[in-house]
Amino acid sequence: MTPYEEFAPQHTPSAMLPDPEPLLESLTRGVLEVVAGVREVDQLARWFTEEAYRSVMVRANLSARARSARGMSPTRPVYRILSTRCSSPADGVVEAAVVVAGPARTRAVAVRLEGWDGRWRATSLAVL
Repeated sequence: MTPYEEFAPQHTPSAMLPDPEPLLESLTRGVLEVVAGVREVDQLARWFTEEAYRSVMVRANLSARARSARGMSPTRPVYRILSTRCSSPADGVVEAAVVVAGPARTRAVAVRLEGWDGRWRATSLAVL
């Protein structure tokens, strides 16, 4: 290992990470609030990699444009988490689907978490 690699993000094994389910549920609620326009995406930035953060930001911007075109104001969504399904394809990696029920429809949020620097970070997220 070169001296510079010590300062790069370090992979963390699953045994050294907390249970991912509370984070998955919090991220799901947070992202749905971002898409609804009642939360700033910056509040969730520390839990995302750069690429995942940008994808959430793009989704939030598209939703904001759609609301603006229809003349709607942002309203806080009320969701109930129905289920969280997790699998671990590799050490320090969790892939999950969180199913949430809202007033108008049921949605799924797919999330990939990876252990970096002693904590989980979302490397991919999709609201379906």
